[in-house]
Amino acid sequence: MVHPATPAWKWPAALAAALLAGALLDWLADGRVAAGVALVAVAEVVLLLTRSRHQIRTMMAATSPVSPLQHDRFMTRTRRIASSLRDLRSAASQLPDAVVLLDQQQQIRWFNHAAENLLGLRRPRDRGVRLHERMAPSDLAGWLQDGAREPLNDIAAPGQPGSQLHVSLLPFGRRQHLLLARDISHLNRLEQIRRDFVANVSHELRTPLTVIHGYLELIDPADVPGLAPVLDEMRAQSKRMGQIVEDLLTLSRLETQHDVADERVPMAALLATVRKEAEALSQGRHTITLESTAEADLLGSPKDLHSALSNLVSNAVRYTSTGGSIAIRWQRTPQGAVYSVSDTGFGIPATHLARLTERFYRVSSSRSRDSGGTGLGLSIVKHVLNLHQAQLQIQSTPGVGSTFACHFGKARLLAPGGSDDH
Repeated sequence: MVHPATPAWKWPAALAAALLAGALLDWLADGRVAAGVALVAVAEVVLLLTRSRHQIRTMMAATSPVSPLQHDRFMTRTRRIASSLRDLRSAASQLPDAVVLLDQQQQIRWFNHAAENLLGLRRPRDRGVRLHERMAPSDLAGWLQDGAREPLNDIAAPGQPGSQLHVSLLPFGRRQHLLLARDISHLNRLEQIRRDFVANVSHELRTPLTVIHGYLELIDPADVPGLAPVLDEMRAQSKRMGQIVEDLLTLSRLETQHDVADERVPMAALLATVRKEAEALSQGRHTITLESTAEADLLGSPKDLHSALSNLVSNAVRYTSTGGSIAIRWQRTPQGAVYSVSDTGFGIPATHLARLTERFYRVSSSRSRDSGGTGLGLSIVKHVLNLHQAQLQIQSTPGVGSTFACHFGKARLLAPGGSDDH
Protein backbone atom coordinates (compact mmCIF):
# COMPACT_ATOMS: atom_id res chain seq x y z
CA MET A 1 0.00 0.00 0.00
CA VAL A 2 1.37 3.39 -0.97
CA HIS A 3 0.92 6.15 1.61
CA PRO A 4 0.30 9.68 0.32
CA ALA A 5 3.40 11.85 0.43
CA THR A 6 3.59 14.48 3.13
CA PRO A 7 3.39 18.00 1.63
CA ALA A 8 6.82 19.63 1.52
CA TRP A 9 5.78 22.58 3.68
CA LYS A 10 4.56 20.51 6.64
CA TRP A 11 7.94 19.31 7.95
CA PRO A 12 9.59 22.77 8.07
CA ALA A 13 6.45 24.22 9.68
CA ALA A 14 6.33 21.47 12.31
CA LEU A 15 10.03 21.84 13.13
CA ALA A 16 9.76 25.63 13.38
CA ALA A 17 6.76 25.27 15.71
CA ALA A 18 8.74 22.88 17.92
CA LEU A 19 11.63 25.35 18.13
CA LEU A 20 9.24 28.12 19.18
CA ALA A 21 7.67 25.83 21.78
CA GLY A 22 11.10 25.00 23.20
CA ALA A 23 12.03 28.67 23.39
CA LEU A 24 8.72 29.48 25.13
CA LEU A 25 9.07 26.66 27.67
CA ASP A 26 12.60 27.69 28.64
CA TRP A 27 11.61 31.34 28.81
CA LEU A 28 8.70 30.49 31.14
CA ALA A 29 10.98 28.27 33.26
CA ASP A 30 13.91 30.66 33.69
CA GLY A 31 13.53 33.66 31.42
CA ARG A 32 16.03 32.31 28.85
CA VAL A 33 15.43 31.23 25.27
CA ALA A 34 18.72 29.94 23.81
CA ALA A 35 18.93 26.79 25.93
CA GLY A 36 15.40 25.71 24.99
CA VAL A 37 16.03 26.26 21.28
CA ALA A 38 19.31 24.32 21.41
CA LEU A 39 17.79 21.36 23.21
CA VAL A 40 14.79 21.11 20.87
CA ALA A 41 17.18 21.43 17.90
CA VAL A 42 19.14 18.41 19.14
CA ALA A 43 15.94 16.40 19.38
CA GLU A 44 14.83 17.51 15.90
CA VAL A 45 18.12 16.55 14.28
CA VAL A 46 17.85 13.10 15.86
CA LEU A 47 14.35 12.81 14.40
CA LEU A 48 15.44 14.01 10.95
CA LEU A 49 18.40 11.64 10.90
CA THR A 50 16.16 8.71 11.81
CA ARG A 51 13.65 9.68 9.11
CA SER A 52 16.39 10.11 6.52
CA ARG A 53 17.90 6.73 7.40
CA HIS A 54 14.47 5.12 7.03
CA GLN A 55 14.05 6.69 3.58
CA ILE A 56 17.44 5.40 2.49
CA ARG A 57 16.67 1.88 3.70
CA THR A 58 13.33 1.98 1.88
CA MET A 59 15.01 3.15 -1.28
CA MET A 60 17.75 0.49 -1.02
CA ALA A 61 15.16 -2.23 -0.49
CA ALA A 62 13.05 -1.15 -3.46
CA THR A 63 12.94 -3.47 -6.43
CA SER A 64 13.62 -0.68 -8.90
CA PRO A 65 17.31 0.13 -9.34
CA VAL A 66 18.65 3.38 -7.78
CA SER A 67 20.60 5.68 -10.01
CA PRO A 68 24.07 6.78 -8.84
CA LEU A 69 22.86 10.40 -8.81
CA GLN A 70 19.99 9.58 -6.40
CA HIS A 71 22.30 7.54 -4.21
CA ASP A 72 24.83 10.40 -4.03
CA ARG A 73 22.11 12.89 -3.13
CA PHE A 74 20.82 10.76 -0.27
CA MET A 75 24.33 10.07 1.04
CA THR A 76 25.21 13.78 0.89
CA ARG A 77 22.05 14.66 2.77
CA THR A 78 22.73 12.00 5.41
CA ARG A 79 26.31 13.18 5.93
CA ARG A 80 25.13 16.78 6.23
CA ILE A 81 22.53 15.88 8.88
CA ALA A 82 25.03 13.69 10.72
CA SER A 83 27.50 16.57 10.75
CA SER A 84 24.84 18.91 12.10
CA LEU A 85 23.95 16.36 14.76
CA ARG A 86 27.60 16.14 15.86
CA ASP A 87 27.83 19.93 16.05
CA LEU A 88 24.65 20.26 18.06
CA ARG A 89 25.61 17.43 20.40
CA SER A 90 28.96 19.10 20.91
CA ALA A 91 27.19 22.37 21.70
CA ALA A 92 24.73 20.64 24.06
CA SER A 93 27.65 18.93 25.79
CA GLN A 94 29.01 22.34 26.77
CA LEU A 95 25.73 23.63 28.23
CA PRO A 96 25.93 24.32 31.98
CA ASP A 97 22.55 22.61 32.42
CA ALA A 98 22.31 18.83 32.60
CA VAL A 99 20.57 17.37 29.53
CA VAL A 100 19.41 13.73 29.32
CA LEU A 101 17.58 12.18 26.34
CA LEU A 102 15.16 9.41 27.38
CA ASP A 103 13.31 6.88 25.23
CA GLN A 104 9.76 5.61 25.69
CA GLN A 105 10.75 3.44 28.67
CA GLN A 106 12.71 6.33 30.27
CA GLN A 107 15.95 4.58 29.40
CA ILE A 108 18.95 6.86 28.96
CA ARG A 109 19.92 7.39 25.31
CA TRP A 110 22.35 10.30 25.65
CA PHE A 111 23.51 12.87 28.21
CA ASN A 112 25.94 15.78 28.30
CA HIS A 113 28.92 16.52 30.55
CA ALA A 114 26.86 18.58 32.99
CA ALA A 115 24.66 15.52 33.60
CA GLU A 116 27.79 13.62 34.67
CA ASN A 117 28.63 16.31 37.23
CA LEU A 118 25.15 17.14 38.52
CA LEU A 119 23.37 13.78 38.22
CA GLY A 120 26.33 11.44 38.61
CA LEU A 121 25.79 9.66 35.28
CA ARG A 122 28.72 7.80 33.67
CA ARG A 123 29.50 6.57 30.16
CA PRO A 124 29.02 3.86 28.96
CA ARG A 125 27.70 2.31 32.17
CA ASP A 126 24.43 4.26 32.31
CA ARG A 127 23.40 4.16 28.66
CA GLY A 128 20.25 2.07 28.30
CA VAL A 129 19.56 2.18 32.06
CA ARG A 130 16.23 3.48 33.37
CA LEU A 131 16.90 6.91 34.82
CA HIS A 132 14.70 6.49 37.90
CA GLU A 133 16.57 3.29 38.79
CA ARG A 134 19.90 5.07 38.43
CA MET A 135 18.69 7.99 40.58
CA ALA A 136 17.28 5.81 43.41
CA PRO A 137 16.81 6.49 46.29
CA SER A 138 16.84 10.27 45.68
CA ASP A 139 13.77 12.54 45.45
CA LEU A 140 14.39 12.70 41.71
CA ALA A 141 13.63 8.98 41.34
CA GLY A 142 10.27 9.28 43.07
CA TRP A 143 9.40 12.34 40.99
CA LEU A 144 10.12 10.43 37.74
CA GLN A 145 8.07 7.43 38.84
CA ASP A 146 5.14 9.68 39.75
CA GLY A 147 5.02 11.04 36.19
CA ALA A 148 7.06 14.24 36.56
CA ARG A 149 4.03 16.36 35.72
CA GLU A 150 5.34 19.52 37.41
CA PRO A 151 8.93 20.84 37.57
CA LEU A 152 10.87 19.80 40.67
CA ASN A 153 12.56 22.65 42.48
CA ASP A 154 15.33 22.91 45.06
CA ILE A 155 16.39 19.26 45.36
CA ALA A 156 19.86 17.97 46.20
CA ALA A 157 21.98 17.13 43.14
CA PRO A 158 22.73 13.35 43.12
CA GLY A 159 26.19 14.01 41.69
CA GLN A 160 26.94 17.04 43.90
CA PRO A 161 25.19 16.75 47.28
CA GLY A 162 26.07 20.35 48.15
CA SER A 163 24.18 21.74 45.13
CA GLN A 164 20.46 22.28 44.53
CA LEU A 165 18.68 21.62 41.24
CA HIS A 166 15.61 22.74 39.34
CA VAL A 167 14.49 19.78 37.18
CA SER A 168 11.90 19.59 34.39
CA LEU A 169 10.88 16.87 31.92
CA LEU A 170 9.92 17.93 28.38
CA PRO A 171 8.19 15.58 25.91
CA PHE A 172 9.35 15.33 22.28
CA GLY A 173 9.07 12.94 19.34
CA ARG A 174 7.18 9.71 19.87
CA ARG A 175 6.75 9.48 23.65
CA GLN A 176 10.37 10.41 24.20
CA HIS A 177 11.48 12.91 26.82
CA LEU A 178 14.20 15.44 27.47
CA LEU A 179 15.25 15.94 31.09
CA LEU A 180 16.73 19.33 31.94
CA ALA A 181 18.41 19.94 35.32
CA ARG A 182 19.66 23.41 36.26
CA ASP A 183 22.01 24.20 39.15
CA ILE A 184 20.29 26.90 41.24
CA SER A 185 22.74 26.87 44.16
CA HIS A 186 24.04 30.35 43.33
CA LEU A 187 20.48 31.70 43.15
CA ASN A 188 19.73 30.23 46.57
CA ARG A 189 22.87 31.83 47.98
CA LEU A 190 21.89 35.21 46.53
CA GLU A 191 18.39 34.81 47.94
CA GLN A 192 19.84 34.07 51.39
CA ILE A 193 22.07 37.14 51.16
CA ARG A 194 19.02 39.23 50.27
CA ARG A 195 17.06 37.84 53.22
CA ASP A 196 19.93 38.51 55.63
CA PHE A 197 20.30 42.05 54.28
CA VAL A 198 16.60 42.84 54.65
CA ALA A 199 16.52 41.40 58.17
CA ASN A 200 19.63 43.31 59.28
CA VAL A 201 18.52 46.62 57.77
CA SER A 202 15.06 46.23 59.31
CA HIS A 203 16.56 45.61 62.74
CA GLU A 204 18.81 48.65 62.38
CA LEU A 205 15.93 50.88 61.29
CA ARG A 206 13.59 49.83 64.07
CA THR A 207 15.38 51.73 66.88
CA PRO A 208 15.81 55.15 65.19
CA LEU A 209 12.23 55.04 63.87
CA THR A 210 10.96 54.29 67.37
CA VAL A 211 12.91 57.26 68.73
CA ILE A 212 11.64 59.62 66.00
CA HIS A 213 8.05 58.51 66.49
CA GLY A 214 8.38 58.89 70.26
CA TYR A 215 9.62 62.48 70.05
CA LEU A 216 6.88 63.37 67.58
CA GLU A 217 4.28 62.10 70.03
CA LEU A 218 5.75 64.38 72.72
CA ILE A 219 5.15 67.50 70.63
CA ASP A 220 1.65 68.89 71.12
CA PRO A 221 0.33 70.50 67.89
CA ALA A 222 -1.56 73.01 70.06
CA ASP A 223 1.78 74.48 71.16
CA VAL A 224 2.76 75.20 67.54
CA PRO A 225 -0.49 75.68 65.58
CA GLY A 226 1.36 76.69 62.44
CA LEU A 227 3.14 73.32 62.30
CA ALA A 228 0.12 71.18 63.20
CA PRO A 229 -0.44 69.83 59.63
CA VAL A 230 3.28 69.11 59.30
CA LEU A 231 3.41 67.25 62.61
CA ASP A 232 0.35 65.19 61.69
CA GLU A 233 1.95 64.15 58.39
CA MET A 234 5.26 63.36 60.09
CA ARG A 235 3.47 61.16 62.64
CA ALA A 236 1.54 59.31 59.94
CA GLN A 237 4.65 58.68 57.84
CA SER A 238 6.79 57.58 60.79
CA LYS A 239 4.02 55.18 61.83
CA ARG A 240 3.84 53.83 58.28
CA MET A 241 7.63 53.35 58.15
CA GLY A 242 7.49 51.55 61.48
CA GLN A 243 4.81 49.22 60.09
CA ILE A 244 6.92 48.50 56.99
CA VAL A 245 9.88 47.58 59.21
CA GLU A 246 7.71 45.28 61.35
CA ASP A 247 6.28 43.60 58.23
CA LEU A 248 9.79 43.13 56.80
CA LEU A 249 10.94 41.49 60.02
CA THR A 250 7.88 39.23 60.02
CA LEU A 251 8.47 38.28 56.39
CA SER A 252 12.16 37.57 57.01
CA ARG A 253 11.23 35.27 59.88
CA LEU A 254 8.62 33.41 57.82
CA GLU A 255 10.99 32.96 54.87
CA THR A 256 13.58 31.21 57.06
CA GLN A 257 11.00 29.02 58.83
CA HIS A 258 10.37 25.48 57.59
CA ASP A 259 7.60 24.49 60.01
CA VAL A 260 5.46 25.85 62.83
CA ALA A 261 4.82 24.81 66.41
CA ASP A 262 1.33 23.37 66.09
CA GLU A 263 -1.28 24.56 68.56
CA ARG A 264 -5.04 24.56 68.59
CA VAL A 265 -6.38 27.78 67.03
CA PRO A 266 -10.01 28.35 68.16
CA MET A 267 -11.60 29.69 65.00
CA ALA A 268 -14.72 31.13 66.65
CA ALA A 269 -12.61 33.47 68.79
CA LEU A 270 -10.20 34.28 65.95
CA LEU A 271 -13.01 35.11 63.52
CA ALA A 272 -14.68 37.36 66.10
CA THR A 273 -11.36 39.19 66.66
CA VAL A 274 -10.79 39.61 62.93
CA ARG A 275 -14.28 41.03 62.50
CA LYS A 276 -13.81 43.54 65.37
CA GLU A 277 -10.51 44.69 63.87
CA ALA A 278 -12.19 45.17 60.49
CA GLU A 279 -15.03 47.19 62.03
CA ALA A 280 -12.54 49.37 63.90
CA LEU A 281 -10.58 50.02 60.70
CA SER A 282 -13.75 50.64 58.68
CA GLN A 283 -15.24 53.09 61.22
CA GLY A 284 -18.76 52.38 59.98
CA ARG A 285 -18.02 52.98 56.31
CA HIS A 286 -18.74 49.37 55.25
CA THR A 287 -21.17 46.55 55.92
CA ILE A 288 -19.14 43.67 57.39
CA THR A 289 -20.71 40.22 57.79
CA LEU A 290 -19.37 36.96 59.24
CA GLU A 291 -20.57 33.51 58.21
CA SER A 292 -19.06 30.54 60.04
CA THR A 293 -20.43 27.08 59.19
CA ALA A 294 -17.28 24.95 59.16
CA GLU A 295 -17.52 23.96 62.85
CA ALA A 296 -13.78 23.29 62.97
CA ASP A 297 -10.68 24.72 64.58
CA LEU A 298 -7.26 24.90 62.96
CA LEU A 299 -3.96 23.32 63.91
CA GLY A 300 -1.06 25.74 63.55
CA SER A 301 0.47 28.97 64.80
CA PRO A 302 -2.16 31.29 66.39
CA LYS A 303 -0.01 34.39 65.89
CA ASP A 304 0.81 33.72 62.23
CA LEU A 305 -2.72 32.64 61.30
CA HIS A 306 -4.15 35.75 62.96
CA SER A 307 -1.70 37.87 60.98
CA ALA A 308 -2.65 36.23 57.66
CA LEU A 309 -6.43 36.21 58.14
CA SER A 310 -6.58 39.78 59.46
CA ASN A 311 -4.36 40.95 56.57
CA LEU A 312 -6.95 39.80 54.04
CA VAL A 313 -9.76 41.58 55.89
CA SER A 314 -7.81 44.82 56.35
CA ASN A 315 -6.99 44.81 52.62
CA ALA A 316 -10.68 44.44 51.84
CA VAL A 317 -11.51 47.43 54.06
CA ARG A 318 -8.77 49.59 52.52
CA TYR A 319 -9.71 48.87 48.91
CA THR A 320 -13.51 48.99 49.19
CA SER A 321 -15.28 52.30 48.73
CA THR A 322 -17.55 53.75 51.39
CA GLY A 323 -20.91 51.99 51.38
CA GLY A 324 -19.47 48.72 50.10
CA SER A 325 -19.83 45.32 51.75
CA ILE A 326 -17.29 42.78 53.02
CA ALA A 327 -18.14 39.13 53.76
CA ILE A 328 -15.94 36.90 55.95
CA ARG A 329 -16.67 33.16 55.59
CA TRP A 330 -15.36 29.97 57.23
CA GLN A 331 -16.81 26.95 55.45
CA ARG A 332 -16.23 23.22 54.99
CA THR A 333 -15.18 21.74 51.64
CA PRO A 334 -14.67 18.13 50.50
CA GLN A 335 -10.90 18.71 50.76
CA GLY A 336 -10.98 20.43 54.18
CA ALA A 337 -12.10 23.98 54.92
CA VAL A 338 -11.81 27.41 53.35
CA TYR A 339 -11.52 30.87 54.91
CA SER A 340 -12.56 33.55 52.42
CA VAL A 341 -12.94 37.33 52.33
CA SER A 342 -15.17 38.82 49.62
CA ASP A 343 -15.60 42.52 48.95
CA THR A 344 -17.31 44.88 46.52
CA GLY A 345 -14.18 46.95 46.02
CA PHE A 346 -12.31 48.20 42.98
CA GLY A 347 -11.40 44.74 41.69
CA ILE A 348 -8.08 43.68 40.19
CA PRO A 349 -7.31 43.15 36.47
CA ALA A 350 -6.43 39.55 35.59
CA THR A 351 -2.93 40.57 34.43
CA HIS A 352 -1.98 41.47 38.02
CA LEU A 353 -3.34 38.43 39.88
CA ALA A 354 -0.26 36.20 39.43
CA ARG A 355 2.05 38.81 41.01
CA LEU A 356 -0.09 40.01 43.91
CA THR A 357 1.85 37.99 46.51
CA GLU A 358 5.21 39.48 45.50
CA ARG A 359 6.68 41.81 48.09
CA PHE A 360 5.96 45.51 47.43
CA TYR A 361 3.96 44.69 44.28
CA ARG A 362 1.14 47.19 43.81
CA VAL A 363 -1.66 47.29 41.26
CA SER A 364 -1.96 51.06 41.82
CA SER A 365 0.90 52.73 43.69
CA SER A 366 -0.99 55.92 44.49
CA ARG A 367 -4.07 54.06 45.74
CA SER A 368 -1.94 51.76 47.93
CA ARG A 369 -0.09 54.67 49.52
CA ASP A 370 -3.34 56.56 50.16
CA SER A 371 -4.83 53.49 51.85
CA GLY A 372 -1.84 53.09 54.18
CA GLY A 373 -0.76 49.65 53.01
CA THR A 374 2.86 48.50 53.12
CA GLY A 375 2.80 46.25 50.03
CA LEU A 376 3.89 43.24 52.12
CA GLY A 377 0.57 41.92 53.44
CA LEU A 378 -0.19 39.34 50.75
CA SER A 379 3.41 38.15 50.72
CA ILE A 380 3.09 37.47 54.46
CA VAL A 381 -0.22 35.67 53.84
CA LYS A 382 1.37 33.43 51.21
CA HIS A 383 4.27 32.41 53.47
CA VAL A 384 1.99 31.74 56.45
CA LEU A 385 -0.24 29.53 54.32
CA ASN A 386 2.77 27.66 52.91
CA LEU A 387 3.89 26.85 56.45
CA HIS A 388 0.41 25.42 57.09
CA GLN A 389 0.29 23.47 53.78
CA ALA A 390 -2.56 25.71 52.64
CA GLN A 391 -3.17 27.56 49.38
CA LEU A 392 -4.31 31.07 48.48
CA GLN A 393 -6.73 31.47 45.58
CA ILE A 394 -7.72 34.89 44.22
CA GLN A 395 -10.74 35.74 42.09
CA SER A 396 -11.41 39.31 41.03
CA THR A 397 -13.43 41.30 38.53
CA PRO A 398 -12.60 45.00 37.99
CA GLY A 399 -15.48 47.18 39.14
CA VAL A 400 -17.25 44.26 40.85
CA GLY A 401 -14.98 43.06 43.66
CA SER A 402 -12.58 40.36 44.80
CA THR A 403 -12.52 37.13 46.79
CA PHE A 404 -9.40 35.90 48.58
CA ALA A 405 -9.74 32.29 49.73
CA CYS A 406 -7.39 30.27 52.00
CA HIS A 407 -7.81 26.52 51.47
CA PHE A 408 -6.78 24.31 54.40
CA GLY A 409 -6.43 20.53 54.13
CA LYS A 410 -8.17 18.03 56.43
CA ALA A 411 -4.92 17.38 58.29
CA ARG A 412 -5.09 20.95 59.66
CA LEU A 413 -8.65 20.68 61.01
CA LEU A 414 -9.68 19.89 64.59
CA ALA A 415 -13.08 19.35 66.15
CA PRO A 416 -14.09 22.62 67.86
CA GLY A 417 -13.51 22.84 71.57
CA GLY A 418 -11.97 19.36 71.81
CA SER A 419 -8.48 18.10 72.56
CA ASP A 420 -5.51 18.70 70.27
CA ASP A 421 -5.49 15.12 69.00
CA HIS A 422 -6.38 14.92 65.33
